[in-house]
Amino acid sequence: MNRTIPWPALCRSTAHEMRALQDAQLAKRVRQELYPFSNHYRRVFDEAGVRPEDVRGVADLARLPFTTKQDLLAVQSDPERRLDFVLRPSPESIRAAWPLGKKLGLLFGGAPAREKLRRAYTPNFVTFTTGRSSDPVAFYYTPHDLELLSLVGARMLDVHGITDTAARILNLFPYAPHLAFWQTVFAGFETGRFMLSTGGGKVMGSAASIKVAERIQPTVIIGVPGFVYHVLREARERPANLSKVKLVILGAEKVTPGLKEKMAESLGACGAKDVTISGTYGFTEARMAMSECPASHAESPGYHLYPDLGVFEVIEPESGKVLGPGETGELVYTPLEGHGTALLRYRTGDVAVGGIRWDPCPYCKRNVPRIGSELKRSSEQKAMSLTKIKGTLVDLSAIGAFLSNLHEVEEWQVVLKKKNDDPYELDEFVLRVALRVGIESAYFESKIKKEMAEAVEVAPSRIEFKTTKEMLEVLGMETEMKEKRFLDLRPK
Repeated sequence: MNRTIPWPALCRSTAHEMRALQDAQLAKRVRQELYPFSNHYRRVFDEAGVRPEDVRGVADLARLPFTTKQDLLAVQSDPERRLDFVLRPSPESIRAAWPLGKKLGLLFGGAPAREKLRRAYTPNFVTFTTGRSSDPVAFYYTPHDLELLSLVGARMLDVHGITDTAARILNLFPYAPHLAFWQTVFAGFETGRFMLSTGGGKVMGSAASIKVAERIQPTVIIGVPGFVYHVLREARERPANLSKVKLVILGAEKVTPGLKEKMAESLGACGAKDVTISGTYGFTEARMAMSECPASHAESPGYHLYPDLGVFEVIEPESGKVLGPGETGELVYTPLEGHGTALLRYRTGDVAVGGIRWDPCPYCKRNVPRIGSELKRSSEQKAMSLTKIKGTLVDLSAIGAFLSNLHEVEEWQVVLKKKNDDPYELDEFVLRVALRVGIESAYFESKIKKEMAEAVEVAPSRIEFKTTKEMLEVLGMETEMKEKRFLDLRPK
């Protein structure tokens, strides 16, 4: 693994220096690993008429086609091709692609050199995409990649400001072969910070999580926003002693200022003061996550990137044109490090408002590029026939952010269904909601229809009011790996 530039030094590098590093690493990766060792990308290069030597830097990526989720699914469904995205060196491909010095090191290094090669390229670990909109896709890691996962974990804690060696971390992510849980675990391993992982609602549950939190007195809590808020709300009702908590780190979902305020309010009732709440951005295909640095609840510093480990492009979704710094567009990712499952120009489906910025972070002063914290997932846009005249494109992520931000709302769920369950009828947008104590349903109903229509250009067809306990059951807060915020019950 390339660790020649320590993280503190990388954070002080100029944009020009970081881009030069990316150019050099991309050219090396394509020539010495991606083209010779990946069956899929060897075909891609050959069909595009691009030679490995033609890729001399990031600008040359535009000559190559994108990789999509559909490409991964197509390979996975074919037994003869399911490992086509995995780097698999052979003696012949090594002889053809590696420089003389590297080949001689392998030739004369004996058993230790062969073992090093095995650990670099033989998968021994796997995570999966969540499979919400399609079948789960496997992503393989080698021992080399697990070192990388640990390295990134340490960087994440540094960006979040977790520098105290006495920090105690409570990991509430659900235990599963998913990136979020394992990225957090490896961060603790790499930094030597004390960490207790509860496995989330489905494993230990909220009651036991609160009990263990009181025992270990964490300074940091990490998890999925919905479940973390549920735990903090339950802790407030006891009330539990969580007075040592200084930082809450959230992943897997967008976090609004309103939700941060509600979490901070619950923590305040549990004795915690001056708590910072920040977010992360990660996806299985990147096999790593990026962090915000500490800021106030109303501010979003952006997700700090690792320019030595990967390249993000921002494209215009329809045309595929590469956009410039600060322009809103879809994120496309190319890893510069890592073996196992390797990708090139992967379309994330995530639209970053404000794109990528290369100016120093105004909060922590690091020079590494940042993705704007406002992300929209194209897969969360649903077409609905709400009238007999025309359909309406509904942005579920915007609806979710709007509802999470409301002070009056304790829990919520959006249901898309057909009116009267008739497949030929109009669509219905049903909002199920549990209100906070003291909020009248009639007041909320009149307020929500007006404000939601103004904010997201659609209002619920009807509202179902439920108790918090009832909402927790329909969400599967204690029984599912991740709560069910959106249900599309319309016939496929």
